[in-house]
Amino acid sequence: MKTRAAVATAKDTPFEVREVDLDSIRPDEVRVKLTASGICHTDAIVRDQWYPMALPAILGHEGAGIIEEVGAEVVDLTVGDKVVLGPAFCGECKQCLSGHPMYCENFFARNIGGCRPDGSKSFSDSNGEISSNFFGQSSFAEYTNVISTGVIKVDDDAPLELLGPLGCGIMTGSGAVLNVLRPKAGSSIAIFGTGAVGLAGMLAARAAGATTIIMVDVVESRLAFAEELGATHVVNSGKTDPVAAIQEITGGGAEFALDTTGVPAVFTQMTDCLGILGHGVLVGAAKLGDGATIDIGTRLTSGISISLVCEGDSVPKEFIPRLISLYEDGRFPFDKLTKTYALDDINTAFADSADGSTLKPIIVY
Repeated sequence: MKTRAAVATAKDTPFEVREVDLDSIRPDEVRVKLTASGICHTDAIVRDQWYPMALPAILGHEGAGIIEEVGAEVVDLTVGDKVVLGPAFCGECKQCLSGHPMYCENFFARNIGGCRPDGSKSFSDSNGEISSNFFGQSSFAEYTNVISTGVIKVDDDAPLELLGPLGCGIMTGSGAVLNVLRPKAGSSIAIFGTGAVGLAGMLAARAAGATTIIMVDVVESRLAFAEELGATHVVNSGKTDPVAAIQEITGGGAEFALDTTGVPAVFTQMTDCLGILGHGVLVGAAKLGDGATIDIGTRLTSGISISLVCEGDSVPKEFIPRLISLYEDGRFPFDKLTKTYALDDINTAFADSADGSTLKPIIVY
């Protein structure tokens, strides 16, 4: 079938919105008419070839929509279901079977390989095949074919125009806190980065009962917004040493910390701000080959734990409904992070995301 999509054609080049061909669904897939798709930093860095996915490509991996067709092997979804789309995973490897599908042994191939496991691609045009099946979905298109294991059914009255980002960015920040750090009520946490992922982590920390929530960034307006959303302290790391500030606020170091930036120097600050037996998590993506330093001589006796976390170590079919329930209860107002754009304005949305004027852009079809 014919559909419109935003195509990434070359490194550091704007998307082209044009008509493409979508192939037939496979037995384990569903066809989804997209209502909306969030824009994530990962879309930008794959477009710009931080990770080697062949271009041209149809990206997008925070989709939400309505199922229009169901493959012969799919038994838990039906035409008309409202769904949120999550990452792809094989469901058969040791990590998938042990309840950690976001660490699927085939994660890169399934999500950034640019094709289905059999090598086929969902999209093409007059110039040939287009890399697709990005995170199992390629949601920068009005219609797409999606591997059913990554599809999460939601209630009929669910606000689909809002929920797509739960499939990656919002899930990453909140999952890192709720699934991995698991702060106790009354605990302290320092979060580096006040983008959508960092603020999702902050909202999750509030929902978990953390009472000292320190947000670190260099943009005053975003720090002020973090305070409006519930941060108890903010630190401008462009003006103040964040490690010293966090140690002073917490009386020796944070119990928990989250780095959403992927900047090596910030990762070092995150590890240094932890108190004895503290636990820090990195979720920010960096270029392949980037490294960071930890003063292992000084930190050896601190007993700190550092985790590198993908997609919040979530089981999306279990975790996304939890986030929706928290949102409906008024305890996870992630909608305050979003702004909507039309598909034809996708390059404006990416620019606004890059300069920080929009925290979480959502393309609404």
